[in-house]
Parts: sequence; structure tokens; C-alpha cells
Amino acid sequence: MTEKNQLNIFDEQLEECSCDPLTGFFRSGCCETSEHDLGSHTVCALMTEEFLQFSFKKGNDLISAVPQFDFPGLKPGDKWCLCANRWLEAYEAKSAPLILAKATHKRALEIISMEQIKEYAIDIL
Repeated sequence: MTEKNQLNIFDEQLEECSCDPLTGFFRSGCCETSEHDLGSHTVCALMTEEFLQFSFKKGNDLISAVPQFDFPGLKPGDKWCLCANRWLEAYEAKSAPLILAKATHKRALEIISMEQIKEYAIDIL
């Protein structure tokens, strides 16, 4: 299942992203990851209408509920563990949502630069 020592981008204990809606690759509320998480669901992001529409247009509908997978559908203001590549794609398209850095897994740094994260982080100075 999850690996030990799930750390954030500051090499500190990974903080919770969201339990309502319940997020994370393992649906633990945290952006934990492992070798099984091929999408790298490591970025804790605050959903915006702009990002949700961007994702929808890219073929990933995060808006519609999927009850069989206990997915309620997301709305602006929800926090969600995003795939690092999708966040970077949205960043490059000027549609990226804000980030909770302390709840973002350090593996996100394999795809997104610390400078990009800090530019969008809402929980650090």
C-alpha cells in the first residue's frame, strides 16, 4: 500500500489535503503516493471553475459524480490531489489552481519546480 515516510516538498510530514471530499490515490485524505500511482497524484490543489473546465476539455471530467467509485464530483473550493503532470499542463495553459504546499508530496518536485509551486502556494509566505 502506501510507503513509509510520506513527506511534503519541505521534507516534513505530509499534511492532509481533504477528507471532504475524500481525496488521494489511496483515498486517505492525503496526497500519498507509491510505485503503483502511475499518475503521481501528489499535488494538493484548490479547485477553481477555470481548472475544472480545463480538465474537462482535456478529457478528465472531475465535475460529474461517479457514484460507483464513491466520487462526488468536484466544485470550486474543493481540495483535491491532482496528477503533477496535469497541474503542470494547466500551469503552462495559465489555468492552474492554487496549491497547498504543505499537503503536496515531495515527488511532485520530479515534475514541477519548487519555484512554480511557491508561485501558486497559498499556505506559505
